[in-house]
Amino acid sequence: MHAPVTHWAAPGMYRRGNMKPRPKPHQLVIGLGLAIALFTLVSGILPSYTNWHDDSSVQREVFGNVPTALKLSFYSIIPILLVYGAYMFAMRVRNWERGRPDNRRTTLKNAPKRMADFRSGVYMQTLLREPGAGVMHSMIYFGFLVLLGVTTVLEINHQVPESVKFLHGDVYRAYSLVGDAAGAIFLIGIGWAILRRYGPWNWRPYRIRIKSKPEHMVILGVFAAIGITGFGAEMFRIALDGTPDFEKWSFIGYPLATLVEDNSNIAGWHQGWWIAHVLSFIAFLVILPTTMLRHMFTSPLNMYLSDKDRPKGAMKAMPNLVEGDTELETFGASVIEDFTWKQLLDTDACTMCGRCTSVCPAHATGKPLDPREIVLKTGEVMARTGSPEVSPPIGVDNDITVPANWMFDRITNDELWSCTSCKACDEICPVNIEILDKILDMRRYLTLMDSDFPSELGQAFRSMENSANPWGMSQSERADWARNLEGLNVISGDDPLTAEYLYWVGCAGSFDDKNKKVTQAMAQLMQRADVDFAILGPAENCTGDSARRSGNEYLFQMLASQNVETLNAMGVKKIITQCPHCFNTLANEYPQLGGHYEVVHHSQFLEWLVEQGRLDLNEARLEERVVYHDSCYLGRHNDVYMAPRNVLGKLGGIEVVEAQRNGTKGMCCGAGGARMWMEETIGEKVNDVRAQELVDTGASRVATACPFCYIMMDDGVKAVGKEPEEVQVADIAIHILEAIEIGEQ
Repeated sequence: MHAPVTHWAAPGMYRRGNMKPRPKPHQLVIGLGLAIALFTLVSGILPSYTNWHDDSSVQREVFGNVPTALKLSFYSIIPILLVYGAYMFAMRVRNWERGRPDNRRTTLKNAPKRMADFRSGVYMQTLLREPGAGVMHSMIYFGFLVLLGVTTVLEINHQVPESVKFLHGDVYRAYSLVGDAAGAIFLIGIGWAILRRYGPWNWRPYRIRIKSKPEHMVILGVFAAIGITGFGAEMFRIALDGTPDFEKWSFIGYPLATLVEDNSNIAGWHQGWWIAHVLSFIAFLVILPTTMLRHMFTSPLNMYLSDKDRPKGAMKAMPNLVEGDTELETFGASVIEDFTWKQLLDTDACTMCGRCTSVCPAHATGKPLDPREIVLKTGEVMARTGSPEVSPPIGVDNDITVPANWMFDRITNDELWSCTSCKACDEICPVNIEILDKILDMRRYLTLMDSDFPSELGQAFRSMENSANPWGMSQSERADWARNLEGLNVISGDDPLTAEYLYWVGCAGSFDDKNKKVTQAMAQLMQRADVDFAILGPAENCTGDSARRSGNEYLFQMLASQNVETLNAMGVKKIITQCPHCFNTLANEYPQLGGHYEVVHHSQFLEWLVEQGRLDLNEARLEERVVYHDSCYLGRHNDVYMAPRNVLGKLGGIEVVEAQRNGTKGMCCGAGGARMWMEETIGEKVNDVRAQELVDTGASRVATACPFCYIMMDDGVKAVGKEPEEVQVADIAIHILEAIEIGEQ
């Protein structure tokens, strides 16, 4: 499979038509750095020839009391450091270029989404999901930006002729006020950050405690030095000018100046503080490209480029493996060059905040997976095997080495197979890093290239291949759940679909005893609403979700291709499914194989039936306290959160409560990412921990909207000591049908 030549980072790209070489991204970065350095150099030379001065009595002289030698040093060193920074950053970009193409072009269609993602990052909206950390970062970030703006405005005013100089009078007073306010906010934010990372033990969040490195103190120290020396230089500058009244608008610098105005060597002290301020800024420029501070540039860029050419819940498409239609010699990711350039950019955009770690259900239950470490270890391998070698995303222990460009020297199988693919890490990441994609790509390599997967998956693979379902049941039994239901339309895959909807039951709904009851309840609800639907029965195969998320792309394509061929031949347009995994696969991934359908989850369909008045819930009653458990593949993968809650909320007498973790922060049941077919042998069981959270709400019923969640939560509730008479677990369809029948009685 060859990528289009218009993709951003494909090495050796050429323009269409004239075939002229296009500059590589790292060359553009160097060019931009040289331009900025040249501009800075010229801005230092120009005023010495123009001699433009502002004669206003209310203004500030630039470089007042600064000897010519120091000014020359300033305008010599800063451009050199800018070139150095551009080169160091360009070498990181050169590492991204090692990755495979990824279509992240900006188009008229995706431009609004890209700008919205960019704004949410630079406005700190994503960080403010956690108010404490968000406010702290906002104080540092916006304080620094305003201080940078204050310095830029001063330099602009310095460069323009007398007739257009503007930084005097009331404008200067306001300028002084804004500058001091920004400096104060900046330093308070830095102090807050130091306390969160190095203060009393109970003040430090776990995700920060486990990843504090010496460079964090260096960064915070440099930032603190910039703020403190800035105020120190301002203090002695105002005192040197005789503490004029108009400087009272510098509400921090002016009171400090009154404390030192009688000093006998104010000029010397001012020069000393000015030199310290410049040195702290030089230190900032030195560490900017070589430490995690680089995320000041890479994180906004990553957020801008986060919109993909595939739906949120879809995995990356692969060539047709069933028909051998590919020139690829390896599948999945085992070396840096197997990732896309965007996945490599991710590693340099990471802020090491650990939010992904804090929400990972595998990590929380004692498994070896830490999503942050997946990103950082990928970045380590990329950095250590680049040419030239660059610094890793964050400092590592000296005894950690990267012997080769081989991901599995740093990332273990237990880490990768612990993942439930719940997408909580991706959802909470404040800079939109795509962690799950990396894990699934490495799983693809292990399964397709090395046949290295948990032994339990082998049985599931054989069952899907031989019986078209992971339960290993006979396909002839797929419609057995419908034997006692009258008027159900079971059609052959060879016949055209005449009904309006195809009800895709799924493997769990067909073979699992618990979920057969869900299927029966949903069928009865649709019959009550007079919905025109049919089922496939034995002609329905597994959608292949578990195969794909465990890396077995070949098996997924085999199952999916058969389903797409059947559905297209039947003329299927509209599909209802009760399984979020089937829903996600049919809606988001089958289009990669030519299957385009209007797919709706049963919670959405029930909500629509109620809104349309086709399913009457006016008399339906359920005098119970109910907690709804969010399905990851319905919620975080497809942003469906309210439909199940809205339907439950229509029932009379019901009290719907929420678990501590719900919605986008809901905890996984533990069965996603093919974990349904694997045993948990490390740490606590994810479903037991989640079940305890649900039981702690005091609910007498747990509502689910996913067959895997139903199985896992039912088992989990029993494991924490609750009998079905105390806490009943069931799908929303069962609860709703029971409420209707209670109302009728």
